[in-house]
Amino acid sequence: MDDEILLKRLLYLRDQAVTNATQFRDAGFVHPARQVSAYNLLHYLALRSHELRDLQLALIERGLTSLGILEAHTLATLNSVIAVLQRLAGQPVDEAPTEPVSVASSAKRLELNTLALFGQRPPRRDVHIMVTMPSEAADSPVLIENLLTAGMDVMRINCAHDTADEWQQMIANLRMAETRSGKTCKVQLDLAGPKLRTGAIGAAGRVLKIKPTRDLFGHVHMPGRFWLVPEGEGSVEHDDPTLEVRGKALADTRTGDYFQLNDARDAARELRIVAEHQYARLAESDQTVYLQENTVLLFERNGSKVGKGTVVNVSEVIQPLVLQNGDRLVLTRADEPGKPAERDADGREVRPARIHCTLPEAFTAVLPGQQVWLDDGKVGGNVESCDGDEICLRITHTPPHGAKLRAEKGINFPDTEFHTPALTDKDIADLEAMAGKVDMVALSFVRSPQDVETLQFHLQRLGIPDTGIILKIENRAAFEKLPAILLTALRSPRVGVMIARGDLAVEVGFERLSEVQEEILWLCEAAHIPVIWATQILESMAKKGAPSRAEVTDAAMSIRAECAMLNKGPNIVDTVRFLDGILQRMESHYHKRRLMMRPLQVCSQGKL
Repeated sequence: MDDEILLKRLLYLRDQAVTNATQFRDAGFVHPARQVSAYNLLHYLALRSHELRDLQLALIERGLTSLGILEAHTLATLNSVIAVLQRLAGQPVDEAPTEPVSVASSAKRLELNTLALFGQRPPRRDVHIMVTMPSEAADSPVLIENLLTAGMDVMRINCAHDTADEWQQMIANLRMAETRSGKTCKVQLDLAGPKLRTGAIGAAGRVLKIKPTRDLFGHVHMPGRFWLVPEGEGSVEHDDPTLEVRGKALADTRTGDYFQLNDARDAARELRIVAEHQYARLAESDQTVYLQENTVLLFERNGSKVGKGTVVNVSEVIQPLVLQNGDRLVLTRADEPGKPAERDADGREVRPARIHCTLPEAFTAVLPGQQVWLDDGKVGGNVESCDGDEICLRITHTPPHGAKLRAEKGINFPDTEFHTPALTDKDIADLEAMAGKVDMVALSFVRSPQDVETLQFHLQRLGIPDTGIILKIENRAAFEKLPAILLTALRSPRVGVMIARGDLAVEVGFERLSEVQEEILWLCEAAHIPVIWATQILESMAKKGAPSRAEVTDAAMSIRAECAMLNKGPNIVDTVRFLDGILQRMESHYHKRRLMMRPLQVCSQGKL
C-alpha cells in the first residue's frame, strides 16, 4: 500500500468516526462526567466497523503504531498517525478534529472510574477481588474478616439466595470487620432477575442403600454402617446415615444383638448392633442392603426374640433425568414434578422425560427449530414443537455416555427473543429493601437498553441515582446490543460490566467465547468502563482445595479486567489469598498484545 492510499484511508476513517459521533442523538442524556467516554466509544465503533488488517500491516512496515491499543483514545491516535504521515509525505498537517480524550488522560479516566466503583487500588495489584457471600456470612463475622485479610475488595451479595435481613447482617459483619482490620470493602447487590431454571423432579421412592467397602479382592474392608433411632428423634450428628424405627423394641436392644429383615429386593439380611449412644444404636452389615419405608426389623439376642420395629420416615430419593442423544425432553409450563422417560422392554422410549421450566414467557416466545441448552451447556436440543404449555425438545448434545439432568439447573434459549423485563417484582422489592445500603447494583438478564433505563428509573425514584450499575452480559441479545446498552448506561455516573462467561458461553457457543469476551473488553475500554471477569475462577480450589492448571491460567487472564470475581466454597479464604498472589505476579507482564482489526459486527451502526 503506497503512502498516498494509506493516508487517504486514514483520513476517511477519521471522518467516519467524527461523523458517527456527531450524529449521536442521545448525547444530551449522557452524564456530564461520561460524555467524553461516550464520544470515544462512538469513534471506536465507527472505526471497528471497517476492515483494518491490511492498513495495520502498512503502518507497521513504516515503523508506526499498529492501532492495536487505541480503544481508550481512538481519535487521538488517529490524529497522531495522520499528522506523522503528512509530515513524512512533506504535506502540511491538517487541522485535526478535537479529540474528546488524549492518550495520557484516557488511562487516568479508567482509573478514576474504577476507583469510584470498586474503591481504592489494592496494595501491589491493580485488579480488585470480588467474593460471593455464602449464607453463613450472615452469622460469621470471622469469615468476613478472614476474607478481608486475604484480599477481598468487594463483597458480592446474591439476591437469588437468603433474605434482606440476612444480607443486611452480612453488611453489618463487614463493617465490623473493616473496623478491626483497618481495610475497606465495597458491596455489590446482584439482583436475581427472571428465574430460568429446571423445576423439581419427583421422588423415585423412599430407600436407603447401605454398602460395605471392599478391597481389591472383594473382601469387606469396612462394613456398611447406619444409626437406628426411635421415631421422631431425628438424625445422629455423625457421618453415617440415620433411620427412624417405630415401636418400643429398639429401646430394649443392646450392643451384640442382631436383627433380621427382607430388604427392598426381598433379599434376606442379618445385621448386628455394634454400639450404643443414648437412645441410638449403630448397626453394621457386611452385605449391601436396600432399606425402604415400612421395612420390618426382627430383633433377637442369643437366638431369642427381643421384639420388632418398622423403618419409617426414610428420605425420598430424587433420581436425575437420564438423557441421550436422540431422546425427547418435554419442558412444561405447569409446575409439576419432573418424570423420567418411560421405556418398553427393548429400551425404546414410550413417553419422553418431562421437567418444569420456571420462565412462563418461554412458552410464548420459543419457536420450532430454535436451540435450547440446559445445565451450563451439558445438554442441548432443538425445539420440535411448542403449544404454549409444553416445549418438546429433541436432544442433540450430551456427553458420550449421556447426561443426568437435575432440578434447579439453568436453561438457555440463545435463539429466542424474549420481551421479559430484566427487573422482576422481587428485584424491585429487594432494591427497595437494600436502597442506600450497597455501593452498586448488578442487573441480571439485561437484554436491551430499555432494561438499563428501567433500573436507572428505580434508582432515581429511590433517591440513590449515584449507586453504581453493573451490567451482567450473560446472553446473546445483550452482547449483540452492547454498544447501545453501554451508551445508555453512561447516563449514570458509575458504571461497570460483568462478563458472565458461564451463561455467555452457552448462549454464543463455547467456540466463540474467547472472541466474544475480547470484544466486550475492547468496547468497555473504549467507554472507559471497568470490567468484572466472572464465572468459575479457581472454582476447583474454592470447592475442593486445589486448582487445575487450566484454572490457574484462566485466573491469570483476569489481569485483563479491573475486577475478578470468585464464587463461594469451603476453601474460599485460601482461594482469595491464592488469587491475590497470582494477580500480583502478573502485574509486570500485562499489556503485551497487538490487536489485528477485522470488522466487528457488534460495532455496526445499526446496533445503536
